[in-house]
Amino acid sequence: MTELTLRLKEGDTETTIAVDQGIFTIGRLPECNLYLPFVGVSRNHARLAKTADGVWTIEDLGSKNGTQVNKYLINCPQELHHGDIVWLGNVSLVVMLTSAAAQSLPEYYASSDNNEQRTILHNVEQLQQQWIAADSKDGNISNKDKTIARLKDLVDIAKNLCAAASIEEIFSQVQQVVFRYLDSIDRLALLIDVNGCGQLELVNAATRNSSQQKHLPSDGSWISRSICQKVFEEKVVIQTADTHQDERFASEQSILVKGIRSAMAVPLWDENKVVGVLYADANLSSYHWANEGEEELSFFSALANLVASSVQRWLLVEKLKTEEMIRHRLERYHSPAVVQQLISVGGLPGGRLAPAESEISILFADLVGFTAISERLTPTAIAQLLNNLFEEMLKEVFTCGGTLDKYIGDCIMAFFGAPEPQADHADRAVTAAKGMLTRLEHLNANGFWHEPLQLRIAINSGKAVVGDVGSSQRVDYTALGATINLAARMEAVCPPSECVISQATHKMLSMPEDFQEMGDYRFKGIDRLVKVYQTNLQQVPTIIGH
Repeated sequence: MTELTLRLKEGDTETTIAVDQGIFTIGRLPECNLYLPFVGVSRNHARLAKTADGVWTIEDLGSKNGTQVNKYLINCPQELHHGDIVWLGNVSLVVMLTSAAAQSLPEYYASSDNNEQRTILHNVEQLQQQWIAADSKDGNISNKDKTIARLKDLVDIAKNLCAAASIEEIFSQVQQVVFRYLDSIDRLALLIDVNGCGQLELVNAATRNSSQQKHLPSDGSWISRSICQKVFEEKVVIQTADTHQDERFASEQSILVKGIRSAMAVPLWDENKVVGVLYADANLSSYHWANEGEEELSFFSALANLVASSVQRWLLVEKLKTEEMIRHRLERYHSPAVVQQLISVGGLPGGRLAPAESEISILFADLVGFTAISERLTPTAIAQLLNNLFEEMLKEVFTCGGTLDKYIGDCIMAFFGAPEPQADHADRAVTAAKGMLTRLEHLNANGFWHEPLQLRIAINSGKAVVGDVGSSQRVDYTALGATINLAARMEAVCPPSECVISQATHKMLSMPEDFQEMGDYRFKGIDRLVKVYQTNLQQVPTIIGH
């Protein structure tokens, strides 16, 4: 006699239901033999029946969402096998047959003491050569001829993979090869450690039946993550059959609920580094793996070796693209040396610099009399003047390792000491200011513009929050805080062609004697007197309401 039991999983709870009569109904009505009051289950959903020769079948009773056995909807009575997954709406039932059905299976499949034989770990390098030199089962084909044929196949596969420029093209080639050579495989997935941090990401997946592709969960919930992680971390090949009976995977949702009966996974091993995992599954029993599975796995592993090189090449190209994109963005703000340092130390997780508190010196350089100048010029001429002036002044900022914050009309805002800490940020800011003033003198002497130009420069030092600030659509790398506000106010007391600094900056200078005290000033919005220093002492008002 064949006994049937059903295993129902609800969250973390499992319930085993014994089917104790030949006709057994399932539905949302209390009168059903199995009452399932869940969304998606019809009142009279399905019926189990035992035939005269002891075979169990399931039939849909015209339910709204249909009855599915493993991956396929049924439209007529369907014979049930041990380990089948029956879906009624969102509810799954695992079929467990005992006695006669279990005895009819191969010994290593039925015995509860032989779970170790259902999951086999293989040596990667041995498997990669095994498929090429596999024994021929066809008496008309010599082992040598078959080995040559398989080598030619691998050469053709390698050529196609080398020609693939994107990860989509690489996976497309792999998909074609796998489904052509391995009839047993139903679903295929490529998982890659994209960021090199040891976390596998599903980059592409496919089903043999293209009509089922749209039903393949995009989140990869059908994939055994425990299998993939073991393959990735331990550099082993795993072949497993009847996973729902293997204690090592007994708690994994993807196996219990999604109906994974057999799976195999191989590492994408490029030299000494594993860059990802090639994973496939099928609704097969141990019987198939015992007869054909090892040869299929050896081919799968040989293929993965070729795929690994292509994936590694793609990862390198993507890394270079990302670095180039980041470089172009950062070069707007930083000197080339700082840009290279940021990229080399991986200082941009997700392509952004997270806001962080830093000790900096902030510099404001403002064009004197810009309002009057702009009154005499066309908008095009104004843009040309500012573009040429900013280009020259920024050279001094970058030479001293500074960072451009932004242009505010005719004003340059730059800071020193971030994103990389600079203990001498005050000296750097002052050196840049002196360089800007000297450079402008030389430009004026050589007829840079129709008339001589002058700058006012103010510098303050202290703590500020520095990083990317903005929305998902627009982000600016900037400095925020009271230190910046004071520097902006100080610019108003700076004489033309001079640089003024705060007491905080003056205390940090290696050569403070280059500056003389200018006086104490009160600035709008700041409730304290601020001592200001300048390079050359001049008389200016002491109360500023700017």
